[in-house]
Order: sequence, then structure tokens, then C-alpha cells
Amino acid sequence: VQLVESGGGLVEPGGSLRLSCVASGFTFSSYGMSWYRQAPGKERELVAAINSNGDKINYADSVKGRFTISRDSAKNTVYLQMNNLKPDDTAVYYCKGSHYFTLYTYWGQGTQVTVSS
Repeated sequence: VQLVESGGGLVEPGGSLRLSCVASGFTFSSYGMSWYRQAPGKERELVAAINSNGDKINYADSVKGRFTISRDSAKNTVYLQMNNLKPDDTAVYYCKGSHYFTLYTYWGQGTQVTVSS
């Protein structure tokens, strides 16, 4: 079982990044997927979540209107499109998969996003 994130990097304020998380080793369509982030010295927080069917989406208030979560079942991939990035968005971003019924959970290893001029 693997969740592999990519797409992080250094970007200037106001810029954009798209994170990807490729899943393998489990039935992707049975898992709700989410993105979390953890900044230095802070607790890990939920950024965005999409259910297994893709018809229910939630965002943290701090990213509403700027970030978009989506999933592609054909590619076993969940995305996080991040626009108008701010320095406060700097964190390690983690992908999480949770089974829709058992709630069994997998985590990725994280990808660093740094927003700085």
C-alpha cells in the first residue's frame, strides 16, 4: 500500500501549485481522500476532503475559494490545486485515504510547500 505525493516546491506569494497523490495497493474507489498540512510548531490540520464517490467536498475556511480538491479514479490519483498561495500556506502537505466504511486509514509521506518571496 502506498500513497505518494508530488508537486510541492517553492513558490512566490500569489502563485499556484498542483499537488498529486497517487494511490496503489488498495481499492481507490472505496476510499475518501483528503489533504492535510503541518507547519513547523503546529498541529496537523485538514485542508480539503473528498468522499469516495467524489460528490462531497469540504475545505478548511482558510483555503476556501483558493484550493480545489479533485480525484481521478482512472488514475488512482487525488489532486489539490492551490491558487493565490500565501506565506501561511507554507507546510508539509500530506495525503490521506480512509475507507468509506471501516475508516481504515493510510497516509503518504508528505511534500513540502514553501510560499516565500
